[in-house]
Amino acid sequence: MNAVISLHALAPVIPQLPRTLIADDDPDIIAALRLLLKSEGYEPKTVSSPAAVLEAIKCSQFDVVLIDLNYARDTTSGREGLDLISRIHALDPLLPIVVMTAWGTVDLAVEAMRRGVCDFVQKPWNNPRLLQTLRKQVRHARARRNAQYQIEGDRRRHVQLDLELIEARQLQENLLATSAPELERFQIAVQWQPAATLGGDYVAAFKIDTENAALCVADVVGKGLPAALLMSNFQAALKSLAVETLSPGEVSTRLNQLLYANTPLNKFVTAFYGVVNVPSRRLTFSNSGHNPPLLMREDGDCVRLEVGGGVLGGFPNASFIEGSVELQPGDRLLLFTDGLTEAVNENGEQFGEGRLIELLSAFRDRSANELKQIIFRVVGEFCCETFEDDAALMIVGLR
Repeated sequence: MNAVISLHALAPVIPQLPRTLIADDDPDIIAALRLLLKSEGYEPKTVSSPAAVLEAIKCSQFDVVLIDLNYARDTTSGREGLDLISRIHALDPLLPIVVMTAWGTVDLAVEAMRRGVCDFVQKPWNNPRLLQTLRKQVRHARARRNAQYQIEGDRRRHVQLDLELIEARQLQENLLATSAPELERFQIAVQWQPAATLGGDYVAAFKIDTENAALCVADVVGKGLPAALLMSNFQAALKSLAVETLSPGEVSTRLNQLLYANTPLNKFVTAFYGVVNVPSRRLTFSNSGHNPPLLMREDGDCVRLEVGGGVLGGFPNASFIEGSVELQPGDRLLLFTDGLTEAVNENGEQFGEGRLIELLSAFRDRSANELKQIIFRVVGEFCCETFEDDAALMIVGLR
């Protein structure tokens, strides 16, 4: 059975003494080479046949192999040695091969070098020339192995990072579960699409108690892993604060304090947070520097929900006020992040809020889920499905 040396199975620690495999069927040559190399600080291993060469390479890693091209089975053409070269390279592509040849077989050595041999030494050899050749090949071999270990290490780290990002994406998807709570007379549909594996957008609807539900959409400046980490902190803080108070203004104020204390100066969050009282259909909200949600009335009138304050995490003593609106049957409320309105077509033109309002108006009689699908489809077609920023959307409909 053929075996190939696995770089993963070998420790990248290279021994101090150069390990040299010597192959020749002449015992006197073997003895002379062993004596020479040991005296020069090498760790030689000697064998006398091609089969023994291959077996040694399967079992151990060497810095260089020094082989004769002629063995007992074929003492003239060197064919057995040439075949051995190919089999050595199949086992260890990084192992340098130096061949020994008699004065009369230089052509054979040249053919061997065409097959990948690194150098050759003529018999009878000159000790300084042989040692110089071996030192050079050991140096080059170790450099190649170190480079290969680095490449393999980088590849493994990249694979590990990819796996961790995939797992993080799954965790983020669980945090941003698109399933919405069931509220009497309300329809809620949610969709989230990150521009990278991880995203900095947050969109969620959840029950606070038996009569009240929270609606939130938020966007961290930036995208990718840093934005996802900050958004995860935002999400945890919001869930904790939402059950302590029904005041969106107070929740926003405390979120701002937490984010300011725990995020870098160049990072902030825009957010819209609202609380729906289901029996009265009243939405109380505070907009923290976010794209104003669009409330499309049944008669086609569009209201932008702008009341609130500045971004979260930007200034330590910011205050946030509240707005309030009563939702009516037939209304459609659209909460979104700028990944939708800033989607760009092939001409560099943004989709824009105007087109979004037109869509909302034209299809305001559709269910929340249908409207969500229509908006994402139209925006996707506009930007050729290339969203440059994270995009999140929530549709709230009142029956």
